[in-house]
Amino acid sequence: MPGGRLTEQERQQIALGVADGLAYAEIARRLDRPTSTVTREIMRNGGPTAYRADLAHRATERRAHRRKRPAPRAVEAPSVADGRDTEAVREFEDVFTTVLMQSGMPKMMSRVMACLTITDSGSLTAAELVERLQVSPASVSKAVAFLEAQGFVRRERDERRRERYVVDDDIWYQSMMASARSTLQIVETARQGAGVLGSGTPAGARLENVARFLDFVSEGIARAAEQARDILYVKAETPSGDRAEPAEER
Repeated sequence: MPGGRLTEQERQQIALGVADGLAYAEIARRLDRPTSTVTREIMRNGGPTAYRADLAHRATERRAHRRKRPAPRAVEAPSVADGRDTEAVREFEDVFTTVLMQSGMPKMMSRVMACLTITDSGSLTAAELVERLQVSPASVSKAVAFLEAQGFVRRERDERRRERYVVDDDIWYQSMMASARSTLQIVETARQGAGVLGSGTPAGARLENVARFLDFVSEGIARAAEQARDILYVKAETPSGDRAEPAEER
């Protein structure tokens, strides 16, 4: 399987594959490349709806000029930690970061979120994030503040009284609930606007429709998040050696 950077010709083949609706795995098979390489290439360059080979190639060249590349290492087997291929882990972290960015999360916040998520502990200190991401403490502080406001990260103190930033199973539930609350604020504001403009006017009717739609959506998000946490977390927390009590016959 070839290594190194994608060539311009390979990017053109990727663009054709995306246009034809091929799965990323199939595009990768035709290029004899890892699927993760193709996924990362597409997601970091506009996603499947906006990927262009020429723009992607120029963007990669610009990134290469900006970065200081380390000296090439001798050919060796990938280093392994805890049974993991560190190169594969690094590639996945890049892909995960890019997907978060495509969802609307800013770049530095996406990098911090991905870095925290792939650690076994699910928590890191500011100093550890600075070292892992090679960024400034101010960048980490700003990213964590954003993630905390969105419900993605929480803070806690460890036994050495250091502040740690934590992601766990409950974080995604908290984030969904924060999103639902934020949407309800839009609902309330839209309804106020409908009252100001008049429900019988086109603008007032439009705002009322916005309020009804988002109210329905936010309620569905909150209900689904509650149900998912009750079902999935209870199952995950049940000890493997214990058997659930049989349901009472009715």
